[in-house]
Amino acid sequence: MYKGSRITVVIPCLNEEQGIQRVLADLPDFVDEVIVVDNNSTDRTADVARKMGAIVVPELHRGYGRAYKKGFAHATGDIVVTLDGDYSYPVDALSYLLEAFLHCRVGFLSASRFPILNPDSMSTKHRIGNFVLSAAMSVLFFRWVSDSQSGMWVFKRDALSKMRLRSDGMAFSEEIKIEAIRNRAIGFREIFINYSNRIGEKKLQPWRDGIQNIAFLFRKRFAP
Repeated sequence: MYKGSRITVVIPCLNEEQGIQRVLADLPDFVDEVIVVDNNSTDRTADVARKMGAIVVPELHRGYGRAYKKGFAHATGDIVVTLDGDYSYPVDALSYLLEAFLHCRVGFLSASRFPILNPDSMSTKHRIGNFVLSAAMSVLFFRWVSDSQSGMWVFKRDALSKMRLRSDGMAFSEEIKIEAIRNRAIGFREIFINYSNRIGEKKLQPWRDGIQNIAFLFRKRFAP
């Protein structure tokens, strides 16, 4: 519990047995509930997470958005924090993010990885792609967003009931931010965090994911 609020951490995982152990080991004691969504992994991700005390929820249909929606459906905390299972997001920054969240008085806080402090943590291709997607999202939805693809968020669990979340894929990261921006009852802000090299195999497919994400932005804007 953090300052009177129950904290749930939700972590979607696809073959992250190397990274998830580090993530779970570094979680602070004030976290009340840890939900690892096993997105049909073929390695020992679920076994490792279970042995370390996490609640493991299976989602057999692969998809970033599918995994998150399954995890959110099982969350019971007042505040939800999200992380990736590859140890790229700073687990040790949870108290910093929660403190900022409680003071900024919005329902959704997104951790921005930009400017990148460690050039090796993200390829030039991914940085350019992220910039294009973030710029497109900012123009289409009239709000500057520096990192539309960030997967580290802090939000009030009851904000989910005010959102229309449809994406089952990588575009879910954009969509949940768009929903927070659009809904004044939620409110949206960004805060900078440091970003590190991931542990394990990369899952992103830049061209495919980029094209799908940009197409999703236009559908979300003009056919919500």
